[in-house]
Formats: sequence, structure tokens, C-alpha cells
Amino acid sequence: MTTAMSQDTTEFVTVLIGGQLFGLPIERVHDVFMPDRLTRVPLAAPELAGVLNLRGRIVTAIDMRVRLGLPARDDGKTNMAVGIEHKGESYGLLIDQVGEVLKVSEATHEANPANLDPRWARVSAGVHRLDGQLMVILDVDRVLDNGIDALAA
Repeated sequence: MTTAMSQDTTEFVTVLIGGQLFGLPIERVHDVFMPDRLTRVPLAAPELAGVLNLRGRIVTAIDMRVRLGLPARDDGKTNMAVGIEHKGESYGLLIDQVGEVLKVSEATHEANPANLDPRWARVSAGVHRLDGQLMVILDVDRVLDNGIDALAA
């Protein structure tokens, strides 16, 4: 069995949200898709963008810009979504753009910087410094657990 992680490297699916590079552990990403026909949910938290049908499954769409405290997108481009499974449910994390699969050395992994926005720090599993660019690693469980707790509140 091949694994996405070895002793010294980890693979991430990179995404852009508000111009910032984020990484999602590749083993957590099930698919990448263009969300179609999003249905709003009345009285839902702002970060719950709605639900959609993806190949016969109901997927809850989470607006990552709202989740991370970023302003709404105003460039007129269509969002993309990263499909994630969490506790038996399907989620689509709405992002601006998907990048590439990136293999990075664990040697470049660092704890969250002290000046990282607290909303980001709550859902981050650390950072990697890559050629003058900071990639924030998203902890999918924290993104969705915090989001679900907020929706239930």
C-alpha cells in the first residue's frame, strides 16, 4: 500500500483563498469540483454556503472565505470546491482556486507564527515556508469541527 506520507515528506493539495496559499493533506481530499446549483439553507450560519447534489450525494458547502474571516470574492470568477469526508458526511470546501499537489519536506514545517490571525491559527496545523511564500496547512478536522459547532450554536 502506497502512502502519501513518508518519514521526511508530506503531500498536500494546494489551494488559494484570498490570495493566500493553503495546503490540505492529500489523503483527506476526495475530489475537486465546480459547485453547481448551490441551495441556501435558511437561518444557517454565514459560513454554510448551502448544500448541493454531487453524483447523488448531498454535500454541505462551507465558504472558506467566511470561515477564515476574509472578504467576499468580488472578481466575478466561479468558486471551486474540494471534496472532503468527515465523520461519515460529505463536505465541499469552497475555495478560490486549486493549485497543484506539492510534496514538501518535514524539515520546512514550522509551528504557527505568533502573528498568524487567530481565526487561521484555530484551523491551522502549522506552516511551511516555500521560496518566499508561506503555505498554511489546514487541519481539516478542526475546520469542520469548529464549523459544525458554530452551526449548532
